[in-house]
Amino acid sequence: MESTKLSDEEILRGLQRHPKIRSRVAALLAVVQDSKGDLKRADDAEDRLIEEMRRLGQEAMQSWALGQVHHTEQEVRQSGRAHREGKKNSTGTPPLAK
Repeated sequence: MESTKLSDEEILRGLQRHPKIRSRVAALLAVVQDSKGDLKRADDAEDRLIEEMRRLGQEAMQSWALGQVHHTEQEVRQSGRAHREGKKNSTGTPPLAK
């Protein structure tokens, strides 16, 4: 796995662009800091952290997928390969000769 070094500013900018990811990171920190004061056992903390990591993964995949859709859409529009509007010119399927 590639190790990426980001500055604090770059991380903050990224979290500002992805508010759902920011919310998940905040939820992870809340578990680590036991902000509710209800995590008395390591098993409870582990269960909550696992659930938060799953949610973070889901949010990250959704954000990635939306970015890919946007990127691909921009490429198609710039290349002129797609025609989004207008009526089709098809006359339908021709009848078979008898």
